[in-house]
Amino acid sequence: MPNLSSNRQSPALVSLGQAIRHVRQEKGISQEKLALLADVDRSYLGRVERGDNNVAILTLVKLADALGVTVTELMIEAKL
Repeated sequence: MPNLSSNRQSPALVSLGQAIRHVRQEKGISQEKLALLADVDRSYLGRVERGDNNVAILTLVKLADALGVTVTELMIEAKL
């Protein structure tokens, strides 16, 4: 389900999504594989990576764990 809120595409969400995508690609993990590892829907992950969804903290923790990094490392990568 698309996010039609005013937070959609906010600079912070875009930066975080780009950081997740960068780390994922750096580790050679496909979007589908990361979604499976983190137990999230692939289309949801795509929306997070584009900055279209405001990712919940527990989901962010699952994504970070699946990537083998900390949430802090993702935030630093995103410059947040």
